[in-house]
Amino acid sequence: MKTTFEYQATLKGPRITVRPIQKDDWLEMFAAAGNPKVWENHPVIDRYTEAVFRGFFDDAVASGSAYTFVDRENDRIIGSSRYHNLDEQLSEIEIGWTFLDHDYWGGSYNAEVKKLMVEHAFAVVDTVVFWVGDSNIVSMRAMEKIGGVKREKREVRVLNGVSYPHVIYELRKR
Repeated sequence: MKTTFEYQATLKGPRITVRPIQKDDWLEMFAAAGNPKVWENHPVIDRYTEAVFRGFFDDAVASGSAYTFVDRENDRIIGSSRYHNLDEQLSEIEIGWTFLDHDYWGGSYNAEVKKLMVEHAFAVVDTVVFWVGDSNIVSMRAMEKIGGVKREKREVRVLNGVSYPHVIYELRKR
């Protein structure tokens, strides 16, 4: 590994700023996450509810590695993601817990956010991995759209005491 990884840098793209999450992002973040369509393919399909999203949000803030996505044109919060499981031996890190306001689906916003986060990670690691719920076709297509390659081995992640099977996609530094 080349240097210490900066978990919460501010990353700027042409349309999106990816910045460290803050406690006072709550109202706008919940508004971005409040559409059930955002979560209908996700393992935790009721994350659009205030009580469930509150746990997700508080965990993101406490993680020290979570981000808020801000549309630079209107200063609107449109989603979130975080880094997780830095493995110095394997020279890899996970990007996950990502969601995007449904109003921003279907364009290139997700690709812009992922590009910013992946390029930041590649300054320190050789591989970025993404765990995707094994029934989340929308996220699988999004991963393939940005060049993610599916690993053969499936993994299980436990969320709120429930086991969910996942497929893992990876991007390798060229």
